[in-house]
Amino acid sequence: MALRTLGSNATTSLSAQTFTRQMAQADIAQIAANIKDDLVNGHPIKPGAFTNNGLLYVPNRGVLQVLPGDYVAYDSTGWPILLSALAIASGPWTHT
Repeated sequence: MALRTLGSNATTSLSAQTFTRQMAQADIAQIAANIKDDLVNGHPIKPGAFTNNGLLYVPNRGVLQVLPGDYVAYDSTGWPILLSALAIASGPWTHT
């Protein structure tokens, strides 16, 4: 099996927030309201998918611990994406 490359179709295709322990509840709620269940017809919103204690529930996959400085994003299908603070600072990512 060969390693492949992966990239987005556009440079501004993800909505994201930087996680902090003092994040506004509205920011957390906005991300959580956009994470969807990819295995259910109609892809409904996955309630409680992102919490202010830094837990990101990836639908049907498991839980990730989000640390301060990490970015939590979602794509147009509602799929959550976690980027570490180090990756965002030193990788090929553009953010505002």
